Amino acid sequence: MNETVVCVVGNVATQPVYRESPTGPTARFRLAVTTRYLDREKNAWTDGHTNFFTVWARRSLATNVAASVAVGDPLVVQGRLKVRTEQRDGQGWLSADLDAAAIGHDLSRGTSAFRRSQRPETQTGMQTEGQTGATGAPPRPEPDWETVPAERPEDIERSGTETRPRPEPAGVI
Repeated sequence: MNETVVCVVGNVATQPVYRESPTGPTARFRLAVTTRYLDREKNAWTDGHTNFFTVWARRSLATNVAASVAVGDPLVVQGRLKVRTEQRDGQGWLSADLDAAAIGHDLSRGTSAFRRSQRPETQTGMQTEGQTGATGAPPRPEPDWETVPAERPEDIERSGTETRPRPEPAGVI
């Protein structure tokens, strides 16, 4: 089955509406996406047409949207585009919905602080350092991300994924 997956960047136009349903939590809000172009006659950036999308989030994404998104926030939304047509009072209506897979703040326009959400099964059994995980395995150690320091960029030799200092040639004083 073919789907239209899109990524849009815009601003939240309405307060997110959060609802609990038998199939799980859902949240929806409107996203305004305005094109901008350089008007060469005025030598200034000008706003173009604004498109409005209804963004739908489900399950844990809906819960996180309700806790993190407010009107005016710049967002990046990736998901499936669904265009619907309806007849209301004898008039045809067209709407564009995004069934969101991922939503995040647009960091090119501001900062954001990420907080990992708690899963329901780990909220009651919080782990302390040294305990084993739910699978009985000990927690994995933090990887060592440090690399070997080099004095100059040309002193670095790359082979595959490994980076190490380049050895000095023999006989050089």
